[in-house]
Amino acid sequence: MSETIRRQIKKKCTGLDIPLVGFAPAGRWDEPLFEPWVPEAFRPRAIFPETNTVIVIGLPVSLPIIESAPSIWYHELYRTVNTLLDQAGFRIASALTADGYPSVWIPRDGYGSISVLKDRPVAFFSHRHAAFLAGLGNFGTNNMLLTPEFGPRVRFASILTTAEIRPDPVLEKPLCIQCGRCVKACPVQAFDGEAYPRGLTDRKTCAARSEALANRYISPCGICILVCPVGEDRKRYGHTETDMYDESNPAYSRYHRAWKHVRSYGGQ
Repeated sequence: MSETIRRQIKKKCTGLDIPLVGFAPAGRWDEPLFEPWVPEAFRPRAIFPETNTVIVIGLPVSLPIIESAPSIWYHELYRTVNTLLDQAGFRIASALTADGYPSVWIPRDGYGSISVLKDRPVAFFSHRHAAFLAGLGNFGTNNMLLTPEFGPRVRFASILTTAEIRPDPVLEKPLCIQCGRCVKACPVQAFDGEAYPRGLTDRKTCAARSEALANRYISPCGICILVCPVGEDRKRYGHTETDMYDESNPAYSRYHRAWKHVRSYGGQ
């Protein structure tokens, strides 16, 4: 039965154009893999006590659009991906419940607004840790979950279900190459350069920048996920050289002109 449910969920995700899906047993949260770890109140069974399995789904954010960030283009992409994730999570949870496995979906964000996040920079559930425990990737210096397919350019949502489903193994090989590009590129210097989890993000400073950008309708920032060299998506788009983001480099002037054009709209 576990394999049947697993296949059905994967098939449903394929039909919803969701390229990333992983499964983690709820008990994995109770065995810390590093410190600091997820506090008990933020674990699946503290939120939905009947949880046996956490299903994590991921949608990519398109690299060429992020390259214009911060911009109205990336702002709208971010909103669209969030909506699609919420709809997919709701549909998967509803289908499982209808099949006799009570399930709930957790939206991609759980903090209300950026202004709230600035004062209390934490959500009620961490999709990044869920994606890590579901074998979809591991953490980078930028405090984001890196995936082999898209680097950190992914958004996640989770489904907590009573179904017992065969889990995926945690990805042990680190994806972050410790290049420091995210540290150097951050406009507000929110990273200290140490490897995760020692080098945690200055979340309040990061949230304050996001709030300022939101007031101009061009949030989120996106710079740290833009410059990250990890991810097969770079090869797909042919954008493997991160020095293309140095806008003093004339070799990439056609890209610089394109980004400048996009940035000049929607955020004044």
